[in-house]
Amino acid sequence: MCTSAHIQLLYTIPEMKIGTKVLILFLTLNLFPCKGTSQETEIKKSTTEFDFSTIEKIRETKLKGQVINDYDSIFTLSQRKELSEIIYDYNIETTRQIVVVTIDSISPYSDIQKYATDLSNYWGVGDAEKNNGLTIVMCNPCRQIGIATGTGTELILTNEICKRVIENTIIPEFKNGNFYDGIKNGVTELIEKWK
Repeated sequence: MCTSAHIQLLYTIPEMKIGTKVLILFLTLNLFPCKGTSQETEIKKSTTEFDFSTIEKIRETKLKGQVINDYDSIFTLSQRKELSEIIYDYNIETTRQIVVVTIDSISPYSDIQKYATDLSNYWGVGDAEKNNGLTIVMCNPCRQIGIATGTGTELILTNEICKRVIENTIIPEFKNGNFYDGIKNGVTELIEKWK
């Protein structure tokens, strides 16, 4: 949609023949590019639905830079330690960053994917220049899981790959009540596919 300043230019032109007005309108629209809807969409995508800094535990995690954030207390201490070691070793080897989050609610969100993306952006997961972060968010009471990838990560770990890992590796373990095994196996498979 064009801005009103461009349209006002057309109304200030003195009386001319209809053909001349059409020519001027055509030239004006081609010489003054309009803001496209894709640009507007990009602006909307970068805004978040919620200010995560208002939640103390999430704000503290941002400062500490933890990779396992078991807010819903699903994992044991030894499971958190084992998964942290896998992720930290991978991060040191590749500079890619993986974060795992368990929560008991995604409110005020209704889409866990949007929640994961916004949380990942708030925390700044991954290297800013490489955009190589990956955030897994699991909400057990909601029975939902989402994987958010940086634009650099998405070049390798596409939405289709992440969806297959969720459906074929993580969810079958969840159905058996093995939440840790599902997340650990999912992280391991994503690491293998990320090479």
